Amino acid sequence: MSMAAVGLLAGMALGIVGYFGGFGAFVLVVALGAIGFVAGKFLDGDLEAGDFFRARTRDRDTRRR
Repeated sequence: MSMAAVGLLAGMALGIVGYFGGFGAFVLVVALGAIGFVAGKFLDGDLEAGDFFRARTRDRDTRRR
């Protein structure tokens, strides 16, 4: 399935949730979808925990002084 088709299905699902469940349900579905997306990227090996928690480089620290 192409990414365009997946995006279309996700948009349609969000539209249905927003229509029937209201704004709170819409926000909940979007937040859980984002969490699931990031978890899927971790499981596929496309992301690593170090991508979010990198130490700052010395160049940036020395510029502040």
